[in-house]
Amino acid sequence: MEQHNYQGALQQSVNSGFDAKSTAEDVIKGIDLKGKIAIVTGGNSGIGLETVKTLANAGATVIVPARDIDKARRNLAGIADVELEQLDLADTGSVDDFAEKFLASERPLHLLINNAGIMWVPLRRDSRGFESQLAVNYLAHFQLTAKLFPALKKANGARVVNVSSGGHQFSDFNFEDPNFLHREYETLLGYGQSKTAVNLFSLELDNRAKAFNVRSYALCPGAVGETELSREAPLDLFQKLGYVDAEGKLLPEVKASLKTIPQGASTTVWCATNPLLENLGGVYCENTDVARLNADVTVIGGVKAYSLDETSAKKLWKLSEEMTGIKFDLN
Repeated sequence: MEQHNYQGALQQSVNSGFDAKSTAEDVIKGIDLKGKIAIVTGGNSGIGLETVKTLANAGATVIVPARDIDKARRNLAGIADVELEQLDLADTGSVDDFAEKFLASERPLHLLINNAGIMWVPLRRDSRGFESQLAVNYLAHFQLTAKLFPALKKANGARVVNVSSGGHQFSDFNFEDPNFLHREYETLLGYGQSKTAVNLFSLELDNRAKAFNVRSYALCPGAVGETELSREAPLDLFQKLGYVDAEGKLLPEVKASLKTIPQGASTTVWCATNPLLENLGGVYCENTDVARLNADVTVIGGVKAYSLDETSAKKLWKLSEEMTGIKFDLN
């Protein structure tokens, strides 16, 4: 019987031997990536940068597409086997240009790590009128993955790793009004919807791509306190979430729960490289293992069943093709 993760059928621990405190360096021990080629979006800062360092130190050639090349060059200085390329995920033409340049190199792509994202931003729309968190966190990576799929097939054993978030529990995907044209915009809903979309895409991509020896994963890196991701979030949002006190100071229990950047990157690296996942895909992972299903919306952690729903996954795939104007042809 064919395995798939629709409705979370495979969401159970694989006894990885790692946990929330594991680091990317712990996870990569004993793994040789010589001859492998990886692309890491958002690879010039935060957990993306840690992911790039880890993969490169294990022998991989890592391409880092960046909007600000000068910043990326500074942050990646001293890391061997890294190639910098121009890419603005908010610009569909830039996504196409980057993908076409990589395909022209005729190299296989063993690891595509869709790590870049934005979070908790004010209402903005791209040139197509799409809400920015949905456009950058999901639609741009749908487009990039579709364009790069010939190179993923060529690897004859590739993985697509999509960085999602426990924030997917803020919202299911709203098929009636994904771009907040007819409902009030709430940044948490926009963010949650974009990450639910990432989960549904990872699920459906794996089911369609495994015949070509390409597997797909979604993951939550955990709450990491040292990234730039929430720089635009207003203070009252952090207060609403119970992260800070009235003066804006991080609550001690919240501070104690935060991961370091090396801990935050561990699940990404594990999904990208661990042999335990060789014949298992379409799963949502956290704390360096496959996550459990969690039906309780009041509890952070685990994965919500609506973000692994078969009907929604297929419906989103079709909608994504319509919104981007791209036919994601796997053949």
